[in-house]
Amino acid sequence: MNRHSAPSRPVRTPARGKRAAWLLVPLLVLGAGFYAWQHRGAETAEGAYRTVTVDRGDIRVGISATGSLSAISTVDVGSQISGQLTEVLADYNDRVRKDQVIARIDPSTYEAQIAQGAAAVANARAALATAEAALRNAEADYTRKSELVGRQLVARSDADLARAARDQARAQVQAARAQIEQQIASTRTAQLNLDRAVIRSPVDGVVLTRSVEPGQTVAASLQAPVLFQIAEDLSKMEIVLAIDEADIGQVRAGQGVSFTVDAFPDRQFRGEVQQVRLSATNTNNVITYPVVVSVDNADQSLLPGMTANAEIEVNHREDVLRVANAALRFRPDEGEIAAPATGGGAGGGMQDALPRIAASLGLDAAQQAAFDAALERLQAQRASRQAAAPSAEGGGGRSVLFGGGPGGRPPAASGSGGMSGAMRQRIQERFAQQFADFTALLDDDRKARWNAAIGALLGARRAPLYLLRDGTPVAVMVRVGASDGSFSEVSGPVAEGEVVITGRTRSAP
Repeated sequence: MNRHSAPSRPVRTPARGKRAAWLLVPLLVLGAGFYAWQHRGAETAEGAYRTVTVDRGDIRVGISATGSLSAISTVDVGSQISGQLTEVLADYNDRVRKDQVIARIDPSTYEAQIAQGAAAVANARAALATAEAALRNAEADYTRKSELVGRQLVARSDADLARAARDQARAQVQAARAQIEQQIASTRTAQLNLDRAVIRSPVDGVVLTRSVEPGQTVAASLQAPVLFQIAEDLSKMEIVLAIDEADIGQVRAGQGVSFTVDAFPDRQFRGEVQQVRLSATNTNNVITYPVVVSVDNADQSLLPGMTANAEIEVNHREDVLRVANAALRFRPDEGEIAAPATGGGAGGGMQDALPRIAASLGLDAAQQAAFDAALERLQAQRASRQAAAPSAEGGGGRSVLFGGGPGGRPPAASGSGGMSGAMRQRIQERFAQQFADFTALLDDDRKARWNAAIGALLGARRAPLYLLRDGTPVAVMVRVGASDGSFSEVSGPVAEGEVVITGRTRSAP
């Protein structure tokens, strides 16, 4: 018996399902291709440039210089007289007190002069006694002859001769007295020289140098020879730094100074700028100014004459937005980056900086309220100006507070901040008007600090910065602040974490 199995029935796909499947395939292929092309373009753009990231950190700006340590007060002890040193009673590093005897000169010459002067004084006194006796005789003779003239017993000429003799005797007495004073003065000079034969320390201090030995002859004919050099107080010392004229404008009294010495290479010492002297020095057409730095040397570890490698801290910015200096030096080729520059290089960054400036002033509640109101008015005016000019300046809404360049390429960095002096003056006047109610509440010190900070903001240098956003290079104008040689403070249309171009890895497409 033949058994036949039932034939299987084929599964049929509806026609509508087939059409939908065939339509999805090309769409998926196109989408995948577009995604790959887009990401490949971004990776290509990213791979064409070297980049860094904008971050936050501290920037410390310093001026380096070298100088020698010295005592604040160093006294050169010399001799006012000539003679042979019989004793030298102080040596190197000895501590001496004021008026302490530190050397003696042979006094025999001056003792002899004193004895000679005493004899001359005695002789002058004897001459005075003789003159006084002669005066008494002359006066008596003149008195007698004057009476006899009245009686007409002697001639009047005899009375006149007696009067002349009296006057001469009086002059001789005056001369003898003057001779005594002269001899006493001469003796006093010899006594002073005898006192000067004992050399005493003029101050309390430490003997740094001793230039003489016992038995040595000192000649003080033209100038006082230096026998000892005494440092008055080594617990306080100073460094005199030679600062170049290009940097001296940043140095102020009270700025902190850090320095090292070769004797303690692993130790950092601190000092403070005490004085900026006005006496310029010209060395091979290089102008430098001396800056005096005071140093606390309580532990006596620093010694006079040590060479100090110092750095004056002229600016210190904490927790600021910063970027590597290489990013500020990068310049693209013409047409390489066609993205439009964004505005706000002077305005947005400035409005971000104003609250920080106000916070540094330590405002009270009334002053803070006045500042907040002024800042709110400033932001409202900025918004209204941007709304009035939506696209006239490349979509940036440029005003007097904003910078930017035409054609998507920011202007080159400028030391004047990309603004003319007249523009900066107008902006400063506008700020003075907008914040008049706020500044009226400030005392003189806070007002001076506010005005200085605003002036620094307006005078800050502007520079183009080239960001890499979503794989596309974008040019923006930022305000450049303090720089330590590796990083620079920036503000404007840039945020922490953004990628910034510093150079090319290969030719950009």
